[in-house]
Amino acid sequence: MFSQPLTEAIAEAEELVKAAPFIESEADLLEGLQYLAGGIAACTHLAFDYERDHPFLQSGTGPFTKMGLDNPDTLYFGTRVLGGHEYVVTGRRGTTTDLSFQLLGGEYTDEGVPVSEAAFDDRELDVAADGTFEWRFTPTGPSQLVIREVYNDWSAQRGTLAIQRVDTAGTAPPPLSRTTIEKRYATAGKQLVQRVKTWLQFPQWFYFNIPVNTMVAPRLTPGGLATQYSSAGHYELADDQALVITLPVTDAPYLGFQLGSLWYISLDYINHQTSLNATQAQADPDGKIRIVVSDRNPGVTNWCETLGHRKGFLQFRWQRVSRALTEADGPTVELVDFDKLPASLPYYESNKISEDDWRKRIAQRQLQIANRMVG
Repeated sequence: MFSQPLTEAIAEAEELVKAAPFIESEADLLEGLQYLAGGIAACTHLAFDYERDHPFLQSGTGPFTKMGLDNPDTLYFGTRVLGGHEYVVTGRRGTTTDLSFQLLGGEYTDEGVPVSEAAFDDRELDVAADGTFEWRFTPTGPSQLVIREVYNDWSAQRGTLAIQRVDTAGTAPPPLSRTTIEKRYATAGKQLVQRVKTWLQFPQWFYFNIPVNTMVAPRLTPGGLATQYSSAGHYELADDQALVITLPVTDAPYLGFQLGSLWYISLDYINHQTSLNATQAQADPDGKIRIVVSDRNPGVTNWCETLGHRKGFLQFRWQRVSRALTEADGPTVELVDFDKLPASLPYYESNKISEDDWRKRIAQRQLQIANRMVG
């Protein structure tokens, strides 16, 4: 049976999900099974809608195919490229804040992070007045190309991107064969199991070695992303507790904050405010941004909803930075009793938001995600 390797891999991945040590409730399990379904969709897409010698950019991470603490502000595109062949990436720059390119010498696995062979943003490209650009490169060996388009304002206009291999442009791939189909089913299954294993392991290296309800000072993001700093942490909150996270308004073109579940994926950022960037967040008159993380609604504009997740991940990203970030640029975290929140918010009266205005914020998120949606 052609699909047997994939069906066996799905069963193996399901057992990995059900055995995750952090599952405490039916809701945790159901979220894991939904996450697994997204992984199945992503891996079959990446395996079957792929031609080795005729590459094109695919999106394996999105609102419904989440992995790797996916950034709600980012569109992800990628493909595999082979050594010794010239490739050309063309596109038209949109009005989004950042467009970055990275060549990875392998895949993320549960054993390690791949070496970054090249990492830069579009400032290193010759972008014409009409926004068009071209980048030519020849990898030395098998590599993974990852392109990230990052929004600081969700109303910005997406750009366009395409890739061709120079020596095969204008030709067609061979017809399908039984061998090809068998290989693709096996590849999808292998990728699925590796995907689940990898992102269950990743937080053990970079998050759980940090004291709970704290965040580290800004640091260059593991994995070699150019001009990106990040601050990571994890939280554990009782129903009557909240975190107040404070950081200065940044001079970096992009600042984003998000919550993640223990499946190492973003929470629902379409229908809930589980993330904030510099455009969405309210800044106080003293030049500070104060974010409240809690399950209960504190009635403030910068509330990030935990959606019933008693435990989870905290993540800041700064991108397109022009200087090294220091501890002074990073967040401070205060664990407070929910009923005492106003005392920790010096501008509490101006931070408050009505229920009607909150619904308008959520409606705007829903519409802006729909406008930029990648299937």
